[in-house]
Amino acid sequence: MFVFRHVGSIPGVSRSLQSIKMKYIAILRGVNVSGKNMIKMPALVKAFEDIGFESVAAYLQSGNVLFSSENGNVADLQKRITEKIALDFGFDIPVIVFSSQYLRQVRKDNPFLKKADFDSTMLHVTFLAQAPDKTNLEKLDTAKYLPDEFVVDEKVIYLNCPGGYGTTKFNNNFFENKLKVTATTRNWNTVNKLAELSGE
Repeated sequence: MFVFRHVGSIPGVSRSLQSIKMKYIAILRGVNVSGKNMIKMPALVKAFEDIGFESVAAYLQSGNVLFSSENGNVADLQKRITEKIALDFGFDIPVIVFSSQYLRQVRKDNPFLKKADFDSTMLHVTFLAQAPDKTNLEKLDTAKYLPDEFVVDEKVIYLNCPGGYGTTKFNNNFFENKLKVTATTRNWNTVNKLAELSGE
């Protein structure tokens, strides 16, 4: 939510080409929820600018930040952002970073869009910090949770929750406990908007 997925430096691309600024999205887990981990978006934007990122913009209060950087190392970007947030705001929160190309592919690949009766308001995407271990994936009994459905595609999980996300068991804690990886979720409208805002 894969045609262009990378962690670390981009394979097969020269150092000179990697100096070209790339567009990224950083999504924060558990920001401004129930009065916890409160961050004002203007302050978050400034923190990103202080790191040296350019074209920084925040979308919504849930911690979605668009920015540009010459750094092609996603793991390093995540580390720098996490450390800056801890320094400026005093708490540690998970941060997942991916490129604008990656997000557009995520949007394109949603399998639930192929269903004739899909309701976009019931669709969500859970982003994972890393691809889950195959053994943990095989332990998940998807039929047990119907009519709620999910499809795992490397580092994203597509969700279809006919009863609404507020009633499903497929929350961040569920996937973190089952798959042993950090997870954070955005609704389909937010995914689409972030893809549009980060468009070339």
